[in-house]
Amino acid sequence: MDGARSALASDAADESGSLEGHFLIAMPGMADERFARSVVYLCAHSANGAMGFIVNKAQPISFANLLAQLDIVKEEDAIRLPRNARDVSVCMGGPVERGRGFVLHSGDYISESTVAIAGGVSLTPTLDILKAISQGAGPDSALMALGYAGWSAGQLEQEIAANGWLTCKAPNWLLFDRNLDEKYTRALGLLGIDPAFLTSEAGHA
Repeated sequence: MDGARSALASDAADESGSLEGHFLIAMPGMADERFARSVVYLCAHSANGAMGFIVNKAQPISFANLLAQLDIVKEEDAIRLPRNARDVSVCMGGPVERGRGFVLHSGDYISESTVAIAGGVSLTPTLDILKAISQGAGPDSALMALGYAGWSAGQLEQEIAANGWLTCKAPNWLLFDRNLDEKYTRALGLLGIDPAFLTSEAGHA
């Protein structure tokens, strides 16, 4: 594991030290149960703190039903959504503001509230994108997160130094993968790590 972390360190961040556009992958010893076996996509990271979304834990509601609850589509129309809308996962984004929705998406959709993050991924936190998706005019790839994860200045760096997280660049194909149950294992696979090996070695890191 020490070798894996050393190899990772050189590719973990850009020249500014920012981990924007990277995954945080929870180590087995994660003390906070809310983040156990979680994959977090970081949207912001600076000396002032960090913010991101858990992207591998599903909410107990479908995107179609969510649109109906928000009165964006009528309940009877929820089953006739465009393909891209049917493919949107609804994730437990994090413990902060859990009633607030955010959409991570490919860069082919832009509105006044859209913020570009990294690698062709953008974030739109307003209802306009939900309406666009429901009408077949949204981005090619998207996932919705309810709530977010936040860290104060220096907090995330301390957690990483304490072996709470592994980090790696987040490929879009995995970020938007609908198979949430396997995303943790596949994220570790990006680092060449077998989860069984990681578990057995965690106490000796």
